[in-house]
Order: sequence, then structure tokens, then C-alpha cells
Amino acid sequence: MKSGMKLPSVTFHTRVRDESVGGPNPFRWEDKTTEDYFAGKRVILFSLPGAFTPTCSTYQLPGFEKGYGEFQDLGIDEIYCMSVNDSFVMNKWAEAQELKNVKVIPDGSGEFTRRMGMLVRKDNLGFGLRSWRYAAVINDGMIEAWFEEPGLSDNHPEDPYGVSSPETVKTYLTETSKEAAA
Repeated sequence: MKSGMKLPSVTFHTRVRDESVGGPNPFRWEDKTTEDYFAGKRVILFSLPGAFTPTCSTYQLPGFEKGYGEFQDLGIDEIYCMSVNDSFVMNKWAEAQELKNVKVIPDGSGEFTRRMGMLVRKDNLGFGLRSWRYAAVINDGMIEAWFEEPGLSDNHPEDPYGVSSPETVKTYLTETSKEAAA
């Protein structure tokens, strides 16, 4: 569906650890752009409804984290997890998940998600505006492959999961690496 599309140019407001700040919360604001994350690299981006939610915390994020080495072997430079959550929430979730490999991107205002056509209402769960679940292989800022869960809609009664799983993305990467080798 979105394969071949260029990612929208957006600025993300992030908090990064900086020991020179001192105190109990040694972080500073740092704006990063779409280009900072995606230019000149082949990456996996996956987006989900919310940090600390069950499917995201139990299956999707841990699967990408554990499979990081295999994804690198298949030509991936980085793996990014995005959610319509602010940087404070995303950083705390990364800490709670003990992430070493997957990097989080806070889309606090939902601007990137909206421009990707993936912003949905989840008022039925008390979430407000959030991302529909998807994954993508991004090559130098262009979508190489797109994995979107079925049923994209506001206030969907379920949270489908499978199409955007680490296993599905790994299958795609394995098949394309075999084709490239042939």
C-alpha cells in the first residue's frame, strides 16, 4: 500500500541523557528529524497504540529486541519503535523493557502518524488519538515494505496483531535477501 512512499519530514521532541545536566533527572531536550533517524540507513520502523500496553510490551517490542542480531544479519542498520506518546513515557518504557537494541521515537503530538495516514481514535479505550499498529522496512527515508494490521479504523473494538510482527518482517527480509543473492 505505502511501498515506494517517502516518509514525511517531521521534527520529534526527544529527551536524551546528558550527565552534564546533573541532578536526579539528567536529561535535556533534543529535537530530531525524520532525516536524523532514517537518512542513509535501512531500518525497521514499527508503530503501536501505546507504551506499556499488553500486546506491545509482551510480543511486538520484545520480539524486535530479541531478534536484533538476526535483523542486522539481514541488512538492517537500526530498529525503531514509535508511538503517539511523549518522550518521558517512551524513555521510561524503554527503561522498563530493558532495551539495548531497539530505539524509541516519541511522536507525542501524533504529527508523523497523522501524516502517514495511521492516526486513529481510540476513545473507546480512553486513549484518545493513537497510532494504528504497523511495521515497515525503510530504506534511506523511503518505504521499501509495508506491514499494516487489518481493519484500520477509529475506535476499533480489537487490537489486531500479526501482520506487523517481528516474524512477518523477518520472513520478508529473508525472502528478499535470498532473491538478491540469486
